[in-house]
Amino acid sequence: MPFCTKCGSQVGNQDVFCASCGKRQMSDPETPRGAPFPPPPSVSPARGADPLAGLSPRVASILCYIPTIGWIAAVVVLAARKFKGDKIVRFHAFQGLYLFAAWLVVQWVVHPMMSAIPGHPFRVDQLLDAILLGVSIFMLIKASHNEPYVLPIIGELAQKSALEQ
Repeated sequence: MPFCTKCGSQVGNQDVFCASCGKRQMSDPETPRGAPFPPPPSVSPARGADPLAGLSPRVASILCYIPTIGWIAAVVVLAARKFKGDKIVRFHAFQGLYLFAAWLVVQWVVHPMMSAIPGHPFRVDQLLDAILLGVSIFMLIKASHNEPYVLPIIGELAQKSALEQ
């Protein structure tokens, strides 16, 4: 029994069109009707290929400071073999993680506490959110200029963490 030249499904000897894909079966006179279906081209990447091969250290450092989602890039950077020996990129990744942890403390601890105080015009949590956003933008700029700026407290922790392996 012959096979479709497009999708490889079985077709009858008298079928003009394939029942699966609709391709005309006698349209290509150079391809015999019973010809075996060619295997699909292999598009999978080579084994062991580094998916972060095109990512520069500068871009990796910048991605770690994107507000609220930079922690994902920081975790990927810290897990990547490519940046295992790059102390500057690891420093930015750790500092981005610690900055995100500070944001979580504000969201999960300070914000609920301030919400419990009714009618208070000055909200410390909103001020802290604005400060953390400003620090994230500042660090995005510093990382884009390849300047490892050490923030107070979390920057010192990030330096220690980046040196440990």
